[in-house]
Formats: sequence, structure tokens, C-alpha cells
Amino acid sequence: MARTKKKVGAYPSGMILFSLTLALFLIGFCGLLAIQSKKLVTHIRENYEIRAFLDKGLDENKTALVYKTIAERPYVLQADGKPQVNLVTKDEAAKEFIAETKEDFSKFLGENPLHDSYRIKLNEGYFEEAKLQEVKKDLEQINGIFEVVYQENLVDNINQNITKIYAVMSAFALILLIIIVVLMNNTIRLALHSQRMLIRSMQLVGATNSFITRPFLGRGIWQGFLAGIIAVGLLIGGLQLAIHNLPELGTFQDPQKIMFLMAGIVCLGIIIGFLSTFQAVNRYLGLTLDELY
Repeated sequence: MARTKKKVGAYPSGMILFSLTLALFLIGFCGLLAIQSKKLVTHIRENYEIRAFLDKGLDENKTALVYKTIAERPYVLQADGKPQVNLVTKDEAAKEFIAETKEDFSKFLGENPLHDSYRIKLNEGYFEEAKLQEVKKDLEQINGIFEVVYQENLVDNINQNITKIYAVMSAFALILLIIIVVLMNNTIRLALHSQRMLIRSMQLVGATNSFITRPFLGRGIWQGFLAGIIAVGLLIGGLQLAIHNLPELGTFQDPQKIMFLMAGIVCLGIIIGFLSTFQAVNRYLGLTLDELY
């Protein structure tokens, strides 16, 4: 029976493709989590409200003037060209209080002691305790505003938790990347083990290292590209499935960043395939005949 002729650069690649695809999928999954969490953080920050209580007895003109003054402040969030400043009358506030506490204070007080107020949403950049203090002082200088209140220390607690989450995710992604590179390097080395004698034979007939390395690198680049495409397909499919089952996730999508992430996954696959193959082939190129056995 005739022996099958070995072709340089041809080696079992199923395990390599599977390992690299899985690795890229996990990295992409971490990236998607980071994008989603960033959008969620922005959503939380831009929906945080401070309350500016108005002096009692203000007429409609003075109330409108206070609104205009607040709306012109640079820290007020603008959505579709409209300042996010909403008036809550004392009657509406009373209804909210009764609905939350199940107690009707008007029965024993005989009157509504609450103030009309403006609920103000701020730009994300002001989501810090020090800046909120500055906003509070600035608003309280406006004629017609009785008091400005917000939940103190809540912002700092949220920011600290967000920082911890990002730190953990970054550390996990870095550790995962290191493990992937080591794993891929070892996997490719094992796959190239069957080609070690062919590489040695080519060296003996005068083939240059670049000539020997070229087909291996081409295969490594192709495997990295293919693994990246498969990983991207799995990520997009999983994301669409998640949005279908949980439509609220659609609010936190950032198509541009997701597109860059997917392109980065494919590029990372190519880079890992190239570097791992290059290092593994060079290792065999430098071995002596005794070491090959």
C-alpha cells in the first residue's frame, strides 16, 4: 500500500480551531458584558434625579421663570433637545407619598405641607458627590428655590461598586487572554509534532527557514480568521437570542462599539493564530536531530 505523502503545513487542525473559537468567544463575551454594563451605568446615571423644592406661593410666571433658569444650566441633561426638568406639584407629590407609605397625612394635618418641586436629571459627567454638591449650591442660589435635595453618598457608593466591577472584569479578561495564548501555543506545538521530521528533511535539502515557515503561518492565519468568524457568529446569535427573550436588553445596545468588538475578535484570532504558529514552528526549526526524537 502506498504511503500518504505528507504536505508541509498540513496537520490536524480540528482541536486548534475548536480551542481558538472557544477562547475568542469567551473574550468576546467579556467584551459584550463590558459594553452592556457601560450602557447600563450611563442609563442609571442619566436617570438619577435631584429635587429642587420651590418656595410656597409662587405664581405660574415665577414658576416658569425658575424652570427657564434651571434649563439653561450646563449640567442639566438634554434629551432630544429638551431639558430633563419636570415639575411635580405638591398635590402630585402627596399622591405619591400616600401611595408609597399607605398613610394619608392630610387627615390629621388638615393641609398639604409639601412644596412644588422640579425633578432634574443631570449629565453623566456630574455623577460625583463633589459635583453634586456644586450643583446643589448653584441651584439653591436661584430665586424661588426653597431647597435642593438628593441622596447623599449614594453616588459615591455606586461609583465605587462600578469601579470594582470593571476592575474584576479587566483582571478576568487579562488572565483569560494569558491562558488562551499559552493553551493555543501548546495545542499548536502538539499539532506540529507530526510535522517535525518533514521540517527536518526540508532543512537537510537546503530549504530556508522562511520557506519552511510560510505555509504554516498561512494555515495559522486562516485558522485564526475562521475561528474569529465562527466566534462572532456565535456571539451575535447569542445576543439576538438574549434580546428576543429579554427585550429590555435592547435598550443597552451600542451597535458601533459592538461592531468594533466583533472586528477586534477576528483580528485577535488572526494575531493569535499567527504568533502561536510562528513560535511553535521556530521551536522545531531550532531543534537538533536528537531532540526531535
